[in-house]
Formats: sequence, C-alpha cells, structure tokens
Amino acid sequence: MVLDVMDSASGPASELLSQIVEGMVEIIGSAKEVFLKKCCFQELALYLERIVPVLKELNAKDLGSSEGLTNAIEILNREVKAAKRLTADCATRNKVYLLMNSRNITRHLQDISREISRAIGLLPMATLDLASGIFEDITGLCDEMQRAEFKASVAEEEILERIESGIQERKVDRSYANSLLAQIAETVGISKERFVLKKELEEFKDEIENAKLRKDQAEAIQMDQIIALLERADAASSPKEKERKYFTKRRSLGSQPLEPLQSFYCPITRDVMVDPVETSSGQTFERSAIEKWMAEGNNLCPLTITPLDTSVLRPNKTLRQSIEEWKDRNTMITIATMKSKLESEEEDEVLGCLGQLEDLCLQNDQHREWMVLENYIPVIIQLLSSKNRDVRHNALDILCILAKDSDDAKERVAHANNAIELIVRSLGRRTGERKLAVALLLELSKCNKVKDSIGKVQGCILLLVTMSRSDDSQAAADAKQLLDNLSFSDHNIIQMAKANYFRHFLLRLSTGPDDAKFMMASTLAETELTDHNKASLYDGGVLSPLLHLVSSDDIHMKTVAVKAIRNLSSLPENGRKMIEQGIVRPLLDILFRHGSSSSSNLREQVAVTIMHLARSTVSQEESSPVPVSLLETDEDTFMLFSLVNLTGPAVQQRILQTFQALCHSPSASYIKIKLIESSAVQALVQLCEHENSDVRSNALKLFCYLVKDCETEIIMEHVGKEYIDTLVKIIQKSDDTEEAVSALGIISHLPEEPQIITEWLQDSGALRVIFKFLQDKTKKNDPHKNQLVENAVGAMHRFTLPTNLERQKKAAEIGLIPVLVKLLDSGTTTLTRKYAATCLAQFSQSSFSLSQQLTRHKGMLWCFSAQHDPGCIVHGGICTVESSFCLVEADAIRPLVRVLEDPDFGVCEASLDALLTLIEAERLQCGSKVLAEADAIPSMIRFLSSSTSCPSLQEKALCGLERIFRLPEFKLKYGQSAQMPLVDLTQRGSHHVKSLSARILAHLNVLHDQSSFF
Repeated sequence: MVLDVMDSASGPASELLSQIVEGMVEIIGSAKEVFLKKCCFQELALYLERIVPVLKELNAKDLGSSEGLTNAIEILNREVKAAKRLTADCATRNKVYLLMNSRNITRHLQDISREISRAIGLLPMATLDLASGIFEDITGLCDEMQRAEFKASVAEEEILERIESGIQERKVDRSYANSLLAQIAETVGISKERFVLKKELEEFKDEIENAKLRKDQAEAIQMDQIIALLERADAASSPKEKERKYFTKRRSLGSQPLEPLQSFYCPITRDVMVDPVETSSGQTFERSAIEKWMAEGNNLCPLTITPLDTSVLRPNKTLRQSIEEWKDRNTMITIATMKSKLESEEEDEVLGCLGQLEDLCLQNDQHREWMVLENYIPVIIQLLSSKNRDVRHNALDILCILAKDSDDAKERVAHANNAIELIVRSLGRRTGERKLAVALLLELSKCNKVKDSIGKVQGCILLLVTMSRSDDSQAAADAKQLLDNLSFSDHNIIQMAKANYFRHFLLRLSTGPDDAKFMMASTLAETELTDHNKASLYDGGVLSPLLHLVSSDDIHMKTVAVKAIRNLSSLPENGRKMIEQGIVRPLLDILFRHGSSSSSNLREQVAVTIMHLARSTVSQEESSPVPVSLLETDEDTFMLFSLVNLTGPAVQQRILQTFQALCHSPSASYIKIKLIESSAVQALVQLCEHENSDVRSNALKLFCYLVKDCETEIIMEHVGKEYIDTLVKIIQKSDDTEEAVSALGIISHLPEEPQIITEWLQDSGALRVIFKFLQDKTKKNDPHKNQLVENAVGAMHRFTLPTNLERQKKAAEIGLIPVLVKLLDSGTTTLTRKYAATCLAQFSQSSFSLSQQLTRHKGMLWCFSAQHDPGCIVHGGICTVESSFCLVEADAIRPLVRVLEDPDFGVCEASLDALLTLIEAERLQCGSKVLAEADAIPSMIRFLSSSTSCPSLQEKALCGLERIFRLPEFKLKYGQSAQMPLVDLTQRGSHHVKSLSARILAHLNVLHDQSSFF
C-alpha cells in the first residue's frame, strides 16, 4: 500500500501505524529483489521484521495522543517512504549507476536505520501496558540499529578507489578502462560480452542525463568523469565508431608537427616538461628539477630571485594538459606518416622505423590504439616473412604490444593476409622469436573470433606441444596456456592427442557429451599410437571412461570403445594392467553373447583385443610375485575355444592366436591341459584343411604347441594318414613360410612310436620334401628361416633312428649327413644344433655294423701287390658317408667337438653322445685316438666341473673318460688335469657319480681299486 498519502500524522494514530506496518512489510519483500547491496537491504529487512510485531501490538492498545507519538509517527512515515523509494531504485535502475552510488546508498540505508530506531525510541512505551520482555527487546533493537554500520563491499570499494585514482591521475589507457569495466561487470553480476557491456554503459549514460534533468549538477559532473574514463574501454564503442572519431580528429590537425611553445620548456632543464609545478613565486618548473634545486639549499626562485616557500609546489594542471595535447597531436601526425617506411627495401630503415614505433607503443596505450586505427597491423604482419630475423623479432614485439587487451587489434591480426600462418611459422624458429610468437598467439587466443583460426594452421598444435615441454619455463607455460585456450574445439583436442598431449583428450573422453566421447574414442581407435603414447594414455586414466562406453547400449559406441581398447592393449604393459583392472570379463561377455550379424565387427574387435591381452601375459618378469592370468576358470577356457567352431574366420583366427600366446605364458601348462581336455586336437586337425589360409595356418601353429604334450593315444585317435598327407602337401606347396614351419613342427613332435606315423610320412614322400628345407635355399631375409630349419632337422630325427636301417640308408642317400654336419656350425638356433648332433649320433650307432670288412691277401707274394686300403681308422673296414654313415668320413668330428663349447648343456650332451659312439666296445683304442686328435678329451674333463648344472652330461662325460683312461697313453696325457675335478665329484656327486669318479681315480692310481667308493 502506498504511503505517499500520509502527508502528516493527522489521521488517527492506529490507522497511521497500520499503514506504516504495511509499508515495512512491502520493504521486507522487495529487499530480495534489489540488484546491488542485497546484504545491506536484507539487514534492514531483518530489523523491520522485528519492529513490525511491536508496532502491531502497540496498534492494539489505546495510544491516546502525545507529542512523542506524533513525532515518532512522522519520522517512521518519512523513513519508510525513503526506504521504499531506495529499494525500488536498487531493483530497477542501471547496475553500473547503482555501483557508482554504492557509498551513498549504504550511507542512506544507515541513516534510515538510525532514524527508525530514534522514532521507535520516541514511542510512549512506558505509558502502555506492555510485557516487560517486549520492552527490553525494543530497547535492545534500538541500540543495535543505532550502532549498525552499513558499508560498501570490498569489491565495490576497490572499484570506486580505482575510478577516483583514474580520474585524478588522468589515466587514459584503454587497458586500464578494459580491466576496470571487467571488474565492474563481475561485481554487479553481468556478462563480460562486449554487447552486454555496451548496453550497460548506454543505460548508465541515460541515468546521467536524468541526473542533469533533475539538476543534480554535482552528481552529473562526477558521472561525466566516470563515463570519460570508462569510454576508453573497447566495449564502449564499436571499432567503426572509434575509427570515425579518430580520423575526424586527425584530419583536423594538419600534416606537420608543431614546435613546442616556449612556456612548455622548464627554465632549469631547458626540456619540455612532463610534470610542471608552480612555486610560491608564480613560476613553473619541472617538478624533479625544482625539487633538486631546493634540495641543494637554494631557497630563491631561479628566475625572479625572490624567496621561495619550499613547502609550496602546486601542480600546473592547465599547462600539463596543454603539453600533453601538443605531444598527442605531434605523435598522432608522426604515426600517420611513418607507415610507408616499413615498406622500404632498406632493412636498416625498416629496423629504425620498427624501433621508433615500439618506443611509441610502450609510452602509452593511446599510441597503440592510433597505430591500430592507422592499419599498421597488416603491414607489420607481412614483415614476418622477412629473411632478416631482427625485422621479424621487432615485428612480433610490436604485434604482442598492440594485441594485448585489445579485441579490435586481435581481430585485425586475424583478418590480415596469412597472419596466423606467418606467426605459427615463427614457432619453429630460434628461441627468442619462438617465445614472442607463442606469447602473441596466446594473446590472440583470448579473443573468441580469433582463436578458432589458430588451431587450423598446419603444424601449429604440434609445435605448441613441443614447446610445452621445452626447458624455457615461460615459453612452456605460454604454450600450455595456449593449448588450454584452444581446447574449446574437439578438432584441436584431437590434434593435441596426435601430438602426444592427452590432458584435454582424456577430460573430453571422460566428461564430454556422447558425441564428443564417440569422436575421442574413434580417434583413439584409428590413430597409429607409439608405445610411449599408449603408456601415457593408460597412465592418464583412459581405461575407466572406455570401459564405461563398453557398457553402453549403443552398439556403435560399444564397438568404437572396444577398438580403442584394442589399440591400447597392443602394448604388453598396458595389457597386463587391463587384465588386473578386470577388463577380461566384459570382453568375454560380449564375445559369448553378441552373436548377431550386426555385431560381427564388435566381436572381431573384441577377439583382437583378447588376443593382445593374451600376448601381454607372455612377457611377464620372472620376479613378478603373482603372474597375470587371462582365463581364470575352466569354463572360460572351454567356452572361448568352443567359439572356434561357431564363428567366422576373423574371430576364429584371433581365438587361435590367443591360445597360441597362452601356450607361452606362465599358465601354459594349465592351458594345454584344458585344451586337450576340451577336444582341441580333434578341432585343430579338422581346421588343418580350412579354406581360409589364416585360420589353417593358426590352427597348425596351435597344434604344433600342443602335440608334444599330447598322449600317444589321443594323437593316434585323431591323426591319420590323410592328415599326414595334408601336412606334407602344406610343407611342399604353401607360400606361407610360417605355415610350413608349423607343419614341420608338428611332424617333429609326433610320437615316433608306433612307427606307423613314420611309415605314412615315408609313403607320402616327406623325407625329400623336408630335406629341401635343409639345403639352404630359403630366402636369407625370411624371418622364419631359422625356425624352419630347426623344425626340419627335428622332423628328420625319426628317419635316423638306428632301429630302422632302411630309413637311415634312404636318409643318407639323399645327402642328409653332410648337411647335418654343416648345421653343427651354421645352425643359428640351439635346437638346430642339438637335433643335428642327435641325428648324427643315431647314424653313428649303425656305422660299425655297416662298415665293409677289408679283404686280407694270402700267399708269399702279397707284399708285391698294389698297396691296400688301410680302412677306417675307427671302424677298421671300408667306410663311406652314404654306406656306413661314418662320422670320420663325414668330417664331423671337429664340428662335434666345437659344439662341446656351446653354452647350452643339451647341445653339448647331444654332441657328446655322437662322439662317444666312436669308443664303444673294441673301437676304444682307435676312437680315443680320434677324439684326442680333435681335442675332445679336455672338453669332457671340463664337464666334470662342479659348477655345471647338468648331471646327465657329467655322467656321460665320466662314462667316456672311464673308458678312455683305461688306456695308458691317455691316462698319462690327461690324467693330471682330470684328477681335481674327479676328487671333487667323489665328495659332492650322487652315488653313481661318486662310484664312476672313484673308478677313474683308480685308473689314475689315486685310489686303490678296492676302495670303499666302489
């Protein structure tokens, strides 16, 4: 209800009090709607809320009539009206205007509060029958309201102080006005957008015009000064308006600079004054000059020689303003006439002009604005293509100064031809130029209209990422801040990720909208990441948001997330961490449950990922306390392998590769057992003839890993002649070397008993087919060559068994033995040399029986006949490589002895087996001599050393030496060197080793042949 009708307290007191109460209630409600000083209005409202019940109770009493009551009601009427008016103003008037009047508002609120308190104190409380508690409450409330202090907020005070300082010190810098206007916007709660600020300033000007109409001249003058200060801000007028005003003023000045007036010079320094002050003599001097004059003890005026009051120095504001206007006029003309010099072909002239312009820029903000309005920016931008790095450096310097705190300058830079490209090019140059370029780009990125074009320049983000890791802390910080500013664009974020800068990428993947998450995951899925990239992403927490996307109901989102995980999981370290974080279960669930054609791509991606995870378990460190395992349950193993028969070739291939990897992991034994139990042999044998070459090849490879662990019964149940024929055809005709390697590996590991498998191989022509791979005709650069040869030699083992001479002869006839001898030296793998030595040992076991006995001549004249063949020095008969498989004839002895130096004890043992065939039975004397000539015996003695970790090799060496040391000549030659190792074995070896060692020591006459060691 409006209180304006209460022109006096003439009406009945109860009616007037009712209207006052209604007014207070209205103020209490309106206090919530004010724009500014909300806390102060709410404080007043709290006081009024406590007063209203008191007034209502008073109104219920018989108030009567008294002077005190009349005065109280008049005061309350007046102050409530004022408070209501003030509340309405602060809820409707311009926010900037209210802020500028915030001190008056708080003072007015304080006065209202105290006057209301005084009015309450005038009420005739004592004459009324009020409860004692109410009376005490009223007294306390009045005291509180009298003491209450309403103050402007810290932020408001800071703004008002900055405004006063700017007016007093005549600050005309645009940057000062921009920062002040931004601070005002933040304080009053409005947007910092240019059009919003411009609208607020226009409304502020309207308020000032209203103040003039109210003839409030003091307020109008003060507000005009504030407007003059704020109009320097960019938001106050459009670039077009500024340009129009500037050129209007500049054209009015003429084209030639003016000489300074005589009054501008300081009589002491003879220079144009900067801070002119007037002394007590009425003369004006430069402040620093006259202060120095007085400090030196001079108390007479330098011009009038009259006494000076040294305490009086008055700023000559009028003269200072005239000097500044003269300087501004000349500077404006100078700036307008210098641009043509920048286009000179003389580099010295260009550098001089740039230096002069930079000095002008640094003097004040107004000079920078004039340069922008004179359209210097496009000209300076083109200087960035100069070959002279000093020119480029100075140009960047000036551009940095011009762009700072000026959206107009930033936009002009962006519109200049190739501007951003030229600036970005400087990012790749020397340190100083690079620092200026990134600082300039950082400043430009603060303007929304400009920053969009920065990230689009080719190579820009890559250079920024590189700089963000530089040793120069300032350049690195600027580069990081610039990358932050460019992260508004998903395109930029993707470019950052491709440059190995993932901070914004990971944030977007985690918290962005679904379309952004899809884009980030797609990028991760398709990008060729380095191992370092993959590790950085994982350490940055990429898995969690990707797993969240995997759980999405959207099949496309789920697929792209799995593809991203697939890409990351190819790094073994990541794969193991993923397994530990529980990724396997959701992947297996997808693989087991998504069987529709629409999700075939998803299943393929999951299968590849699981394969990567399986491979990651292979390369675990032995020191790892608990090895990471991919498949934790039998059911998972069975179900995963069962998909080999239920899916398409792409998934089949990956599942087979998964189990190949697991067969090399710490859980290999478990996996092989479970595969064999799940009828994997049958499935793999069938897949050997699969039409898809990749599936077939991987099935062969997995079977190759399983076959040596399979029981003979299982092998014979599923492997028949047809399968053997297929293997031989693959070896013979496949263009895939790896496939041939696997087929040969299967053959090498198939059981040798029963011999039916070897017969099937022989019938299918496998001997010659396999032999071709031992003739060194494979490509030298073939990565599978060594494994191919190794498996081929292993497959030959069954054809060299001494139990079947016919097979041995066929193997010898095709030239196998010389090839095996050659492999002793040229074999690049341990198993190749071991298999070769083993085959030679098997051949040699048959040599004595195959050696053709010499024909002995009879009669007196046999000595006159032709010289007879002395025969083999070991076997005593006629030996050839092909007929008797003689190691001596094959020149195999020294290669076998060299193999005894191999670091692998298995290879040494196989070689020793072959050499020991030369000293069996009656061949001891001759065979020992051959071994001695080839220096085999020292190697055998070396095997006796207690440091060896191969007991079987020790025992074989002991057996051989026990026979050799039966012969005196060898006992004499080698006995001394063998004595200490033998003594050591009698103390440390097993019972059998001790017995053998003691027997040899007995041969050497160290122990009695009746010793208890026997």
